[in-house]
Amino acid sequence: MIKFLAALFILASTAAHAQSSLQTDLPLSYLEQTDGQSRNKPLIIFLHGSGSNEADLFDIKDELPAEYTFLSARAPFEVGTDSYQWFNKTPGDGAYDGVTDDLKSSEALISDFVVKATEKYHTQPDKVFLIGFSQGAIMSYEVALRHPEILRGIAALSGKLLPVLKAELKPSPNFKSLAVFIGHGTADQRLPYEAGTDANTGLKQLAIEPDFHAYPGIGHTISDNEITDLDNWLKKINHG
Repeated sequence: MIKFLAALFILASTAAHAQSSLQTDLPLSYLEQTDGQSRNKPLIIFLHGSGSNEADLFDIKDELPAEYTFLSARAPFEVGTDSYQWFNKTPGDGAYDGVTDDLKSSEALISDFVVKATEKYHTQPDKVFLIGFSQGAIMSYEVALRHPEILRGIAALSGKLLPVLKAELKPSPNFKSLAVFIGHGTADQRLPYEAGTDANTGLKQLAIEPDFHAYPGIGHTISDNEITDLDNWLKKINHG
């Protein structure tokens, strides 16, 4: 009996390790966690920040419903060892913005990734969510507001709605079912708190009503309270 239990433990450990290895069959390399029953289940896709990698946000999954399918994508532009970004920042000391070609390239890659992951895991667009931090949040806005039909919602954590995207958008019936969570620390010095409030205002002008959360005294990071709020938001949408 002891040998049998030990064998089960080894198999479980091997399976867990396999789930956390880098996958390369979709347009972006990614980590995955799935219980093998992904059909019609919520699909959560994490998009990390600049200078990080696919492992950075993946532990958030441990605080979210275990029955969901979780993927964490690696950005395409390498900036160092285990360090990647979604776009280069526009040169100069002006407001935080991105190089147009980089933004377009990454937006296309993420959109393609979302569509193909939805197919691979046998779920539906209305069960797909992007959770992005910093540059990942910026890219979540880019994808969701240009292609709202491919997902149900986004969580933009410490992000920004870039001026070019904001200027191109108009209210659309396609935004009606788009759910948006915005979380931002009031002490964020990398992307100031005003970037979050400006995004909130900009989305309301598109007839989108974000679920906005301010985190007093929190800098450019994700707090435990933010993860709890994110968990509640996802449960509310997926379970009513």
